[in-house]
Amino acid sequence: MPPIEHVFVLMLENRSFDHMLGFSGITGTDPVTGKPTSLAGLTGDESNAYAGVSYPVTEGADWSMPRDPNHELQDTVVQLCGPAKRFVKGQPYPPIDNSGFVVEWAAAGGFAQPGEIMKCYAADQLPVLNALAREFAVCDGWHSSMPGPTWPNRFFAMAGSSGGLDRSPDPSQMADWYTGMQTPDALGVAASPAAGLASLTLKNLMSPPGFQFANGSIFDALTRKGTPWQVYYGDEGPYVGRFPIAGALANVHVTEWSGYSRFASDLAAGRTYPFTWIEPNYGSASDNTYFGGTSQHPMDDVTKGEGLIKSVYETIRASPVWEKSLLIITWDEHGGFYDHVAPGPAVEPGDPISTSFGTINQFGFTFDRLGVRVPAVVVSPLIAQNVVDHRPYEHASIPATVERLCGMPALTARDAAAADVLSLLTLSAPRATPETLPNPADSGLPQTPVETAAGGAATAAGAQPLGPSNLAGFVQVAARADTQLSPPAEHPAIQEQVAAIETRGQATDYIKGVAEKLAETT
Repeated sequence: MPPIEHVFVLMLENRSFDHMLGFSGITGTDPVTGKPTSLAGLTGDESNAYAGVSYPVTEGADWSMPRDPNHELQDTVVQLCGPAKRFVKGQPYPPIDNSGFVVEWAAAGGFAQPGEIMKCYAADQLPVLNALAREFAVCDGWHSSMPGPTWPNRFFAMAGSSGGLDRSPDPSQMADWYTGMQTPDALGVAASPAAGLASLTLKNLMSPPGFQFANGSIFDALTRKGTPWQVYYGDEGPYVGRFPIAGALANVHVTEWSGYSRFASDLAAGRTYPFTWIEPNYGSASDNTYFGGTSQHPMDDVTKGEGLIKSVYETIRASPVWEKSLLIITWDEHGGFYDHVAPGPAVEPGDPISTSFGTINQFGFTFDRLGVRVPAVVVSPLIAQNVVDHRPYEHASIPATVERLCGMPALTARDAAAADVLSLLTLSAPRATPETLPNPADSGLPQTPVETAAGGAATAAGAQPLGPSNLAGFVQVAARADTQLSPPAEHPAIQEQVAAIETRGQATDYIKGVAEKLAETT
């Protein structure tokens, strides 16, 4: 094993590989052959048709999108397979030709600007990402783990499975989070100190159980081994965007979250962990704009996420652990944006569908198909300069890397089959690397994170039903944090408050209140 003692993961939001790096023109060295190679990007001839008009890929994407492209499972079927295509339970995934991105975008409301979804960034628009991709290893064969939305894809990165979840969270699942307190079995360990129960604390027994995987998550596996870990969340920006999706998982307690504003001081002071999971501020999820965050969600300013990437790299680079560190930067899913590479088949995780999150396998998807290609850059001073890796990876490569580095068994058949990134660490000694990266481009968009007015329960937008959404998921994460931060006597009232949430405004007001409590107590 390479002498890596610290693995960091930063996962951003909703961007395809071609959309971010397709026009980057990056060339480098193939780590397998040792020969010069070029990134599998765009030629400029790629296109999609709509209403008899061909819309080619174009260079120079806008800093933010006019609306959020759809990217649930059935939306992605249209994007990958063409108009009128649907996934049908029990039938094979339809043939993929990447022809329906413009059709789906137009049908969902983008008909006035059909070619918007085909726009891709020029290299000088994303100087931070391009600098890292040229300095370290860029992986142009990295796919999201399933052709669908954020939550199941992030779960694959943390557990090698989504536990059967094939859609965004639904408000109807909220009651399932309060079906009982956690037991030793629910913690993913046998009721025996020899099996690791002694390393777990009673803090986990006093909160809604959270999303449970049959074999646990990478956090559970590390806990069983006695290996510390930490979650950082974006604590600067809109309150609604401050909750990490990792906080939805069983055994990830609010005391194991830290605001990202503490990241640099923690590393400088030696408060480091073998595994660190970093999430951005997701911005204003209350009105689906996600404005003011750092996640690079399509309707927000992409340069804010560039700033977060720069900060994470430079913080680790300046820390005492840099020479023994590995940083993986990727995006959870494609967000509806065009990519020209067809996703291939995938190994089914093989674990049972979770029952801790209500009815979650809405479409009967069996996870035998990868999702759309996303950007991924692997960073370490033990990686040779300017590597272009064409080998296949996906989000289950993250737990696979941690498992093999730490000598732990795989959680599912998916991460057992996934390639890890350890073979990129070919140098016997750390090499010289840049201390700083270029500054993000100037988008000209407002730079002050703000809360939008749509969240309040009294507004028109706030009166809309909550519905399946990221916001519904954040309510569940906030509810876990709220319970964990409160004495047991207050738990019934919290349960009643969450159960009464019906609108987006009520959800936003509740989340904001918990975020303020979190800021006061941590």
